[in-house]
Amino acid sequence: MSKSDKSVTESPSGSFPTIRRVKASAIIDWLHAGVEDTRRAGRASLFYGLFFAVAGWLMHKVFAEAYGLFAGLTTGFLLLGPFLATGLYDLSRRMELGEPPKLVPSLTAWRPNIANIGLFAGLLVVVLLIWARVSIIIFTHFFDAELPTFADVVLSVITLKQPIFTLVYFSVGGLFAAFVFAISVVAMPLMVDRKSNAVTAARASLLACARNPVPLLLWAFCIVVLIGFGFATSFLGLIVTMPVVGHATWHVYRDVVEANSHQ
Repeated sequence: MSKSDKSVTESPSGSFPTIRRVKASAIIDWLHAGVEDTRRAGRASLFYGLFFAVAGWLMHKVFAEAYGLFAGLTTGFLLLGPFLATGLYDLSRRMELGEPPKLVPSLTAWRPNIANIGLFAGLLVVVLLIWARVSIIIFTHFFDAELPTFADVVLSVITLKQPIFTLVYFSVGGLFAAFVFAISVVAMPLMVDRKSNAVTAARASLLACARNPVPLLLWAFCIVVLIGFGFATSFLGLIVTMPVVGHATWHVYRDVVEANSHQ
């Protein structure tokens, strides 16, 4: 990518960005950039990772006896992630400009475009709440005697003791995740960077997926693996994997969305 492509811009909130086509091998560059930004930002990045880890641990404690709801809320990390990682996008943006990666300014990165980012975040919350409800319904349907323990769920998935449950749960959950990914893969960075409106950002994200189905499908798979690792380590892994995903997503945006022509 040229140096001019890496400069930060503001454009009219309704103007539609040009979407590039990228190669599938670009995911290696995105991951490398995500790791490098996490290293450079240091404690500022790890603060966000710690937030995700603590949030997951708290949900586990609060909903320890309601795994249908707990599973829905936990996988909701994938649904709310684009908004919760706003500060990480801002840290990458600042480092790109040669500025120091300061935590405090990144905490309010949403403020300059609060109406559109708030609208988009509201949509993600609605999707999360619907998914949480659907998750409970699926659990109660397949475990009608009583809600299972966490061990029962893991055993059912690993041993395929309840193959229909596994198929239905992950298929329906995958549809929710695919929808959110499709409308948000570059939407939130675009709203942070160019102050774009929510509709334009979502359309740009959908077009990015349409023009780059293989690279972005691979990127979605990488996100699932990295966050899945975080879950598998009792949320401790999220301290590192979430910052890597957030920073890498900024570089996905910078590669897929062309910089303004007047630069």
